[in-house]
Amino acid sequence: MIENDTITSKVGETIQNDTTVKAMAETFEKLTSTPVSEWLPDLVRQYLVPFGIKLLVALVVLIIGRWLIKLAKKWMANGLMHKHGDATLHSFLSNLMAVILNFILIIIIISILGVNTSSLVALLASAGLAIGMALSGTLQNFAGGVIIILFRPFKVGDFIAAQGQEGVVKEIQIFNTVILTTDNKVIHIPNGILATGVMTIFTKEELRRVDWLISISYGDDYDKAKSALLRLCNDDSRILKDPEPFVEIGQLNSSSVDIRMRVWVKSADYWPVFFSMNEKVYKTLPQEGLHFPFPQLDVHLNQ
Repeated sequence: MIENDTITSKVGETIQNDTTVKAMAETFEKLTSTPVSEWLPDLVRQYLVPFGIKLLVALVVLIIGRWLIKLAKKWMANGLMHKHGDATLHSFLSNLMAVILNFILIIIIISILGVNTSSLVALLASAGLAIGMALSGTLQNFAGGVIIILFRPFKVGDFIAAQGQEGVVKEIQIFNTVILTTDNKVIHIPNGILATGVMTIFTKEELRRVDWLISISYGDDYDKAKSALLRLCNDDSRILKDPEPFVEIGQLNSSSVDIRMRVWVKSADYWPVFFSMNEKVYKTLPQEGLHFPFPQLDVHLNQ
């Protein structure tokens, strides 16, 4: 009984296939035997015109959608800046919103063109694992960006050092953080590395300590050197008096007496004070009869 049913089923499939092939052959023969002027208008009216209308509508939706996304991004950025004044937050959220809205716009356009979006969504869901594995680094950078926004280790405008680069944070994007170096180079650092790596933030605190190592020759008057250095510190209004400047012998080196000088300044005054003090020390100590030593080696000859 089972064999008979199987045979019957195969025969039915064969007949159906033959019928389909026969219908296709008849259609092709009809098209080739009929003048183009007779069937072309029907083809245009039934297929090309509806598709052309859909394509035109999709193009209009694309143009309007892109304009609305730019408008929404600008509106959101201005609203966040007016309400919170936080450039870090508005930059990240604006870029994130733009990505989501662009994805929605693509789905809408595909739907207008007649593609079954439910099948498309199912296909994307089934391919999610493969996409996630292929874009693991990108997803890590996205997660790093979220962590940076939530925990705020730094913000836009901070001067940071990370991954061998130093600069001012200009923008925190979804996947990267953009910094501007002191010589005006733009560098993109992945957020994943910033969120998990070691980073130095120079502008996090209001005050910073400036350190110098100043060497004088053996035989020079240390008290005179200390007095001259403290005078230079007290004469500079940018150097804080509390905590007071520190000047002491740090090390008795092989060819020099090394003096440690430490002062506290506002973070914004760090480099101006550092460079100006170098110049003042270089000009002042020789006027006090002090000498900057050179490496030297004493050789004793015994006859």
